[in-house]
Amino acid sequence: MSQEGWWCRMVVLLVATLGLIAAAALAFWPSRDERAAPDRTATAPEDGYAEPAAPSSLEGVLTAQLIAGEITRSQYLRAQEQIAARDEARHPMNVPWDDAHP
Repeated sequence: MSQEGWWCRMVVLLVATLGLIAAAALAFWPSRDERAAPDRTATAPEDGYAEPAAPSSLEGVLTAQLIAGEITRSQYLRAQEQIAARDEARHPMNVPWDDAHP
């Protein structure tokens, strides 16, 4: 390999590396709009604790009720069993037969 070919490859590699670094820096650099008007909705309340988001699934609602003490553990388990039975009836899972275990 000649010295000229080695230098050429190193310059190309250096320029490509610097270009990638510059592109990454520009991609994550905040725009003027973001710096001028920061998002006020993302700030925490005055007491320092953010309100938890509302659960978006039935399982999440049941878990929130269990944690809040609105339902007992047995009620929670019974409700989860009913959800599982309903899901099994609506979307049965087809498991391929395993020949290794009769």
